Amino acid sequence: MRIAIAADHAGYELKEHVARFAAAAGHAVTDLGTHTTDPVDYPDYAAAVARAVIRGRAERGIVICGSGAGAAIAANKVHGVRCAAAYDAYTAHQCVEHDDVNVLALGARVTGIALVDEIVAAFLEARFSGEDRHVRRVEKIAALERDPE
Repeated sequence: MRIAIAADHAGYELKEHVARFAAAAGHAVTDLGTHTTDPVDYPDYAAAVARAVIRGRAERGIVICGSGAGAAIAANKVHGVRCAAAYDAYTAHQCVEHDDVNVLALGARVTGIALVDEIVAAFLEARFSGEDRHVRRVEKIAALERDPE
């Protein structure tokens, strides 16, 4: 699978680890930055990943900031992105299986490396179920993007 990944300065070290982990699992990883621990703005990096996914340059994305919350919020502002912050493997798998999530947000300051490996593996191995009830719900989410009222 083609994976786009990016982080802000708080997530830089974890991004490096996750990129290596995903590549070792056989995924093609595109690193969209940042490439140092110098302070940067997480929305820029979350948007880069979200756009890569929406434009078809990656099938899934991973965004990392200190908590995962800000990166998730920013990624979700890109039309067509469904990003979830996950702090456990169950959520990482279930959000793809039920909600067709295409971007995962991680919190570098709140999630340890061993757990991150489990979360990323669960996210990358999961597939959308395609069950009618889940399709219906994802369609309702898409409708909110078209008409939030």
